[in-house]
Amino acid sequence: MYRKSRCGERVDPRMMTIAECRAFYAQEVRFDASLTTPGLLEAFAKVPREEFLGPGPWQIGSVNARAMSAEGFGQLSYITVEDPRDVYHNVVIALDRAKDINNGQPGSLGRWIDALELKPGERVYHLGCGVGYYTAMMAEVVGPSGSVVGLELQPDLAARAKQNLAGYGNVMVEAGDGVAFDPGECNAMFVNCGVTHPQTKWLERLREGGRLVVPFTMAVNATIGQGVMTKITLSSGRYATEMVSPVGIYSGGSLRDAALEPQMIKGLRTGGLLKLKSVRLDAHEMGETCMVHGREVCLSLAEPK
Repeated sequence: MYRKSRCGERVDPRMMTIAECRAFYAQEVRFDASLTTPGLLEAFAKVPREEFLGPGPWQIGSVNARAMSAEGFGQLSYITVEDPRDVYHNVVIALDRAKDINNGQPGSLGRWIDALELKPGERVYHLGCGVGYYTAMMAEVVGPSGSVVGLELQPDLAARAKQNLAGYGNVMVEAGDGVAFDPGECNAMFVNCGVTHPQTKWLERLREGGRLVVPFTMAVNATIGQGVMTKITLSSGRYATEMVSPVGIYSGGSLRDAALEPQMIKGLRTGGLLKLKSVRLDAHEMGETCMVHGREVCLSLAEPK
């Protein structure tokens, strides 16, 4: 990839400063994710990705190859790089090859964070914060008058996130399980792992006008699921839903209910989960509008009421 100088000749990207690489990368994410949230583009251009990845060299993987390997079609191969400017592309970067954990694709994470419509001063919950890179993005957007609480199941990743985010006075990181953790009242929540249903605690902790972005998935293998990233918005006691994007993501373990898996698979195969309109908390019998009907929550085709 080359840029042009004022005279029009091509310039080797190795001559770009890391700040220029970050700015170019932010524009790449902007167009891939159609970013509209004020401050989010600037966050991608500001937050130093390499500092969240640990010391180099780093191993970069193709997003398309990652998806194919998750389906069992071959193995994901990586390119090893040592120049921090090379991490500023819309690619996944390995954090732990043995556990198949990576830093996530910026374009996808950017789209999902953008769906939260974050504003300065808001409180955000980031479940599955990893090493904190995207948590930092949200902290930049809500600013010093806002706050972000991150939760990470893996203790080693949580420890790294705490260290990486030590300079952010508006961020708190905890290690723990998403079922037990209480984030307190929030304006926005981003769940970064595949689940079969939203926890009632998440819904109850949303403030009026609050937004929850969460992936509803079926298992593809022991660790990865595929499904639909969905946005839930609370308005006057009603939870309206809309589809954000398709998603392939790590499964949420204890956040999944095995009894709901068959309904999830059927809803995805028939396309019903792409057309969800509400989340219902009221007691009712399972009917035609129920896509995933659980004991406490129901993902429904019915209008919010």
